[in-house]
Order: sequence, then C-alpha cells, then structure tokens
Amino acid sequence: MPVTVLFPEARQQPDAMEQGVFGADVNVVKRDAASSLAEIGDADCAEADGLMIMGFAVTAADLARFPKLRCIVRMGVGYDKLDRPAAAARNILVCNVPDYGTTEVADHAVALALTLRRGILLHHEYQRHDPPEPWRSFQHPLIERLGTQTFGIVGLGRIGTAVALRAKAFNFRVVFYDPKHPNGHELGLGIERAATLEDLMRRTNTLSIHCPLTVETKGMIGYDQLSLLPSGAVVVNDARGPILDLDALHRLLKSGHIAGAGLDVLPQEPPVEPIPELLRAYRAREEWLEGRVVITPHSAWLTPQSWMDTRRKSAETMRAALLTNNPQNVITPDMF
Repeated sequence: MPVTVLFPEARQQPDAMEQGVFGADVNVVKRDAASSLAEIGDADCAEADGLMIMGFAVTAADLARFPKLRCIVRMGVGYDKLDRPAAAARNILVCNVPDYGTTEVADHAVALALTLRRGILLHHEYQRHDPPEPWRSFQHPLIERLGTQTFGIVGLGRIGTAVALRAKAFNFRVVFYDPKHPNGHELGLGIERAATLEDLMRRTNTLSIHCPLTVETKGMIGYDQLSLLPSGAVVVNDARGPILDLDALHRLLKSGHIAGAGLDVLPQEPPVEPIPELLRAYRAREEWLEGRVVITPHSAWLTPQSWMDTRRKSAETMRAALLTNNPQNVITPDMF
C-alpha cells in the first residue's frame, strides 16, 4: 500500500529527484507553511506516514495531529527542535542527515578563522574609511603566525574532524575536547586531546565549536570558560548558537581579552527583540568592534551541491524508514 510523505515548509522543494528516490510506493505532498506545523490542515496531517522537517519545531501537540505518522526526518544534522521522547512514546522514528554539508561547514569555520587571524576583515574595513587608512600593514592582536597558535576544537565528530585536518594543513597545532570519543582517536589524526574543556581553553588561541546542541552542551561555553582563553584569542561558532554565551563573548570582546569572533549561528534565529548586545553593536558598526567580528546567517552549510545532497539523503533516509527493515541515521531519545 502506498505511503504518504509530507513536506510542510515553504522552503522545501521536492520534485522528480525525491520521487525518483522514493519510487512509486510513496505519495509526495507539498505544502507551504511559513513558520510552524500549526498551519498544516488536519486532512494532510491525517494522511502523513512520513514528515520531512527542515527548520520547524515538532512538539508533542504537533504529533497528536498525525495519527499515522511513522517517521520524522530532520533534513540536517541538529535535532534539538524535535520532541524525541514524545515521538518515542508513539513509536515514531526520528532520523537526521548527518553528512550532507560536512565539507562546507568545515570550510566555513576555517574561513572565518583565517579571515580574522590574517587580518583580512580588519584591513578590508580600514581601507573603506573615508579617507582610507594609510596604505600600510600594522600590528594587531588578531594577526599572528598560524604556526605559533593552538587551534582548539570542541566536538570531534564528522565536522570537527574535517576542521582538524584543515587546521593542520594551515600549520596550526590542533587540540580537541570531546568526552564522547574513545581514547586513541586523536592518534590517527595526528592531533592532541585535552582532558577537560577547561584544559582546552587554557591552551587555545583560536577556538572552533563543533558539538551538537544537547542538554549537556547548551550554555556550555560561558564567561568562565571564555575567560580561560589566552589574551588575543579568536572564537568561531558554526555549530549551534545556544552552546555559546553571546553576552559573555560580548563582554570579553569589549575588554579586549578576546580579539575577534566569527559566528554563523546565534542563540535565536532569526534574531528577535531584544537583540543581543553583540549583534546590535555589530549592526551599528560600533568603532570598537570594527574588523573584529564577522557574522553570517546560518549559511555555512549551503552550496548547490550540499542542497542536493540534503534533499537526496533525506529522501533515502525516509524511504529506508518507511519501506525497509533497515532504517538509517536513527536518533534515539537518549542521544543528548
């Protein structure tokens, strides 16, 4: 009997590619909800066996409207907006797509770090002054020889590993903290392991965050942790916004202890009032922050190739869950 897969979000674009992966046994339904599943009609909810999610939250109340639902596929890596215990109580599989944009996100993290550490953003802004700054190089806490610095990575999953290899290629000393990894993982990569987060912070000149957002990691990097970084450090985050305390980062940037920051993610996306003070200062182009902070709108993952990977791999994951006895990329309720 055919099954129905619902694509509820306006930005989703299923077409013949997804249908080709699904085959004739899957009926694709596309709707154009702007902000939540509450906009989807009851009739569509009643027919859905599978639910494709990109940015929407899925709550217990949402699930109650889907009597036939057997699988949710999060078209991305993070799954913090999905009520997994509520789904488990209904025997609904929750899956993600962990490998769609690994290289893009890793490239973006290193690009943010290099843009700051080589003074590219700084010189770019100064040359746009009216009149421009003198045509000369100058010393600044951001600018250091890469080979003298330690590149610290929080979270050594797929993306963190890709970042480690890229940082090594630029001659950084690479150290990571990830208590989930077995001993010896670092030996195959030729990098070092920090025993604690605090140890990593004390050793790190350029910090890059690559752990998932969980109950354990939410707010994990705050003022106390950031204060341990050596003076002149750079902080990069293209993982999840709530892992990093933005107010603490703002304070330490303003004091000069942290030299610069590159952010692709914020605690609230899109940002709403009250706008975080760091974002407000950045948008206002406050002079003290000039050339020291670069912010991109959760865009690290996106290339035409990664978008197609996301769509194809999501469809493959949904098909495996609904039409085979071999589901892929299953997220269990205890995976925090």
